[in-house]
Amino acid sequence: MFKIFAGVVPAVALLGLAACSTPLLLEPQAITLPGATPAAIAPAAEPLSLAGVLPTPTPDAASGDSPTVAQQAILAQLPARGPAPELANDTWFNSAPLRLADLRGKVVMVEFWTYGCINCQHVIPALQDWHAAYADDGLVIIGVHTPEFRYEADPANVEAALAQYGVTWPVALDNDKTTWRAYANRYWPAMYLIDKAGNLRYLKIGEGQYEQTEAVIQALLAEGL
Repeated sequence: MFKIFAGVVPAVALLGLAACSTPLLLEPQAITLPGATPAAIAPAAEPLSLAGVLPTPTPDAASGDSPTVAQQAILAQLPARGPAPELANDTWFNSAPLRLADLRGKVVMVEFWTYGCINCQHVIPALQDWHAAYADDGLVIIGVHTPEFRYEADPANVEAALAQYGVTWPVALDNDKTTWRAYANRYWPAMYLIDKAGNLRYLKIGEGQYEQTEAVIQALLAEGL
């Protein structure tokens, strides 16, 4: 059995998987959105357009008020899977070093990526939209840049890639794979959502299913501590 995190498998969204790694050995578990149809998924080989993919946020979708009935249905599918491993990286871009322990009360997305991975590049527009839409509501996106190839480990190359792709949220340099190993991660991109209490709640591997991931973000933001 393939282990995603310390022998415990968080909720995993894998339909339409496109990730830079070996085939999955984990049975997929998709989150059902109440009253929703499956989200459109852009082909990996074409430039990603989010038009018509991301839902239009409602005014109170992520306000921190009590979850709606639909959000409660989503949260019921996302039991806490234990504390998320702490970040152990010293070199950061766009931010001073961050620690999850200091982010209690926030919803945190830890996204493993490397700038040379085409699937990671395709996910960036969605991350940009979520960062713009939800940072003020308490979402913190943290990129963990774990290189696949030697040239991706050069800090100057990483910094140039951040500027090229418009990545403005905090990014930790994980050249020694310390955080990668702490999460037992195996894939680029992989997005771990951590709730306000610091618990792992959701894992999305690969690109696509943006509507589903955004709905989970909204539900976790509306959830209390």
